[in-house]
Order: sequence, then structure tokens, then C-alpha cells
Amino acid sequence: MVERSCRWLVTLLLVPALAGCSIGDVRRRPPAPPTPPVPSTPTTTLPPASFDEVRQVRVTVPERYDRPYVEFTDARHGYALFAACDGTPPGPTCPALLYGTADGGKSWRKLRHPRPTAADQQLYTAPNLLVLLSEPHGWYTSTDGGTTFTHSRSAPPVWIGAQGRFQVVEATGKVAEWDGRRLRPLATQPDVPGINTVASRDDQVVVAGVHDGRPSAAISPDGGRRWWRQAVSPPDGEVSVLRAVIDSWGTAWLIGERPDRTSFPALWRQGGSGWELVHPDGGPERIRSVVPFGGSILVVTGPGGAGMVTNDRYHRMAWPLTPEHHLTVLADGTLCARGPDDVVLTTGWGDLHWVRVVLDH
Repeated sequence: MVERSCRWLVTLLLVPALAGCSIGDVRRRPPAPPTPPVPSTPTTTLPPASFDEVRQVRVTVPERYDRPYVEFTDARHGYALFAACDGTPPGPTCPALLYGTADGGKSWRKLRHPRPTAADQQLYTAPNLLVLLSEPHGWYTSTDGGTTFTHSRSAPPVWIGAQGRFQVVEATGKVAEWDGRRLRPLATQPDVPGINTVASRDDQVVVAGVHDGRPSAAISPDGGRRWWRQAVSPPDGEVSVLRAVIDSWGTAWLIGERPDRTSFPALWRQGGSGWELVHPDGGPERIRSVVPFGGSILVVTGPGGAGMVTNDRYHRMAWPLTPEHHLTVLADGTLCARGPDDVVLTTGWGDLHWVRVVLDH
């Protein structure tokens, strides 16, 4: 099953933006939170933090089923798909089972899967949207929490639109805007060769790409009508993919993934005259995930544990996250830490509240 970003509410010291997917309503910006406490001196080992709450629920599912794929759209709403048995793909003896929660994983209710038997089953979510792909039968879309579904042979327009107002059309490499029915290429295209990603918040749009090993980016303040290509400082090492992210506070970042996808990435923060390279002191050699938060903070997980980048320094943090947890951010200010057996969320404005959600069977 293709792994997709999990979705969870987190306001880690400050509220983020999706990291990677700016989907959802634009809300009034909250007041700036206090500067988070960080260790003054990195330590070799940190005592792990404990969870403030564990939401562990068992549902009635046969033991032969593997662990479910779980994805949340916000702090309360999520879905779980059981779609493999004893490590084998779904089939007539292993029909897909679908569950939903509306209270952050405190309880789960069984939903009717519209096509439980298929060669491959996948689940995708976005705010107020549940999409199931049952190959080769097609797509099944629900906008009422899984009560009813609409079938289509190709990806439903509502799901395409949920990927963001501005997107890169894979077939052409051009930047397009979703008009509610389809993607329309912008009349004025940015002068960025090898576009990898586009990020947006309100009318602010950032496009980034790598061509012949050189990263470049352009910014539009007016929904893609005008573009300014700003200089990107040379990276400290090779970059193969350049991701653009705008956090919920409007700070634009570039994340340059290394060819091996595990080495600590090159980081840029948008400044007044261009993209400034951020090379945090004490950063780990290897990572699993990195996501920007508001207030010039990035959160990191990897073999060395969890940490954050702030004030151009890397700080190890005693958070209850493992090297296997992968971070993503939702449009409602949610940080999701998805592991092989659980989903972890944290809330708070400095006094963090850690919640672990486990769905057993």
C-alpha cells in the first residue's frame, strides 16, 4: 500500500501549516507563542518523555488481519483500513474492513466499505473527504464521513482539488490553478527549470526545482500573475529534489532532499533579498522526516531521536517519538507522528500534551 501522510492535530509550541499540503480553511493567525525551551547543551542520551494520554482501542477484527493503515484529517476525525492478511494482499478471504473515528481515536465505528474485495486497497483523506481506491474497480469518494460513496473510474475531481489550489501538472511540468473543476495552467509561468513542487498560502505561491544540480525558486504574491525569481544560496552538498513549504505563519522554506533521501537536507529560509541557507549547528547526519513550523522552527525525527531546529541550531528533544515516526503537518495546524504501530499527536502552546493512539484487533 502506498504510504500517505497521516493527519493529526498538533500545535507544537506554535501552529504549523501542511507541510507540503496547504488544504483547508484559512484561519485568523493566532498570537505568537512563547519561545520554546531548548536544552542549552546537547546530550548523548535523553530520558524519553512519557505520554500524557494513551488512547488504545480494540475492534472486532479477525486475528489474521495485519495492522491497519490509519490516517487522520484533523485532531478528531480519522479512518482506519484493514486491507491485508498475514502479509498477503487483500482478496476474497481477506475483504477490506473500514473504520472511522470522530473523537480523536477514543472510539471507532465500523463503516461499510463500498468495494471490500479488490486486488489492491488504498485510503486517502483530506478535510471533509474520504477517498478509497479499490483496484481495478476504481475510486469511491465520500463527503459525509463514510456514510455514502460515489464511484468513479478515474481520480475524482474533489480529490485532485484537495491537493492544493496550485499544483504542478506532471505531464507538462507547468504550474496550474484548480478552478473547482479542473487544473488550468497559469497564463504566466515561473522561470524555474525542473520544477519539483509548488506551495501556496492565500495568494502567496512558491515554486521550487532542481536542474543540472542547481536549485532555483520563484515567488508570486498575487496568485501566480507575477513572479520574482530570487537567488538560492549554493547548497552545502548535492540536492536531488527541492520541496517548497509555507508554514502557517507565512514563512517560506526550501527543503533540499539528498540523493539518498536520508541524509540531513539542505535548508533555506526566504529572506528579504533571497533564500538564505540555514545550516544548523549540531544537526544529525541522518533523518527520517523534517517539517517546518511557524516561528522559524523545524521538527525532525531520525535514528538519533527527535529534535528541532530553531535559531539556526539543532536541539535534541526528550519527546516520546521513536526513529520510526514520520512527521507530516495538516492544514489545521496538526503535526502527525505516524509509526508502525501507533499515531502520536501533541497539543499545546509551550506546555506540550502528548497523546498516543493505538488501534488493536
